[in-house]
Amino acid sequence: MSNAKPLIETLDRRVERRERRRQFFRNAGGLGLGLVGGTLISACGGGSGDNANANSSAPTDAEILNFALNLEYLESQFYSFATTGAGLAASMTGGVGTMGTVTGGQQVPFQDPVVKAYANEIAKDELEHVTFLRSALGGSAVAQPAIDIGGTDPNGAFSMAARAAGLVGAGVAFNPYQDDNNFLLGAFIFEDVGVTAYKGAAPLISNKTYLEAAAGILAAEAYHAGLVRTVLYAKGIQMGSLVTAANAISKARGSLDHVGTDDQGITGATPGSSNIVPLDDNGLAFSRNYANVLNIVYLTSASTTKGGFFPNGVNGTLHMSA
Repeated sequence: MSNAKPLIETLDRRVERRERRRQFFRNAGGLGLGLVGGTLISACGGGSGDNANANSSAPTDAEILNFALNLEYLESQFYSFATTGAGLAASMTGGVGTMGTVTGGQQVPFQDPVVKAYANEIAKDELEHVTFLRSALGGSAVAQPAIDIGGTDPNGAFSMAARAAGLVGAGVAFNPYQDDNNFLLGAFIFEDVGVTAYKGAAPLISNKTYLEAAAGILAAEAYHAGLVRTVLYAKGIQMGSLVTAANAISKARGSLDHVGTDDQGITGATPGSSNIVPLDDNGLAFSRNYANVLNIVYLTSASTTKGGFFPNGVNGTLHMSA
């Protein structure tokens, strides 16, 4: 990535010129990236003035990568606390925008050595994602926003997510750090969302270097999601409540993002069948635009700029849910 800084500087110089033309797109969070930006980019050829004006409606590569960085902060903090009892170093969280603190987070008393090993592996990967994106973005990297990953507050983000899935009742906390099974369910809330977010963003990235990097992270997140889904399904053979809970989380995510057909549980339509790899009718992974992703992490189906796991919202220009 030795050429990342000059590329980012070039993008930054374009931002000011394109700001006014992009403003409507940024504010209209319901105009999904996958629909509006993807259509504009795929429908136009390269080089013409008309194409330049059409593409200017879409977010820049830097804006897309910064949106992804917000999500990586969230995942990395969760796995870091779960495996070590501590979060990211302060040197890893500064940048453009308001830097926030992390609420909650604790080490999981793992009993299953397989789950512990997987958790440590994912924690390492997520830290590397944060490091890579911050390096690629350079001085344009956004700061970590305020993040809520607590497990003891009945009104905290994890408890709200679990309540939306019907896993806990009013006034009851869901603690993803309590044991191996709760940790897996907490991880399941995030992992599929990350896959669909990178899949939805891929068609909008114009620079091939960044596109290749995003594809690499997408693949890593897909491995993580498949791993978590596999372990939940395997454990669910002896403990059916785990399968029921995972499927309920999937249904809750689908109800939040205004699409409803881009999320699947871990069991198939045929009794006794698994659904480790959620795919559409063409055998393709699902996509989400940034606004629908924010509906899930903000834990609301409303159009807003904050809530849930990001109590003050994400940093950057792509910050409004659908």
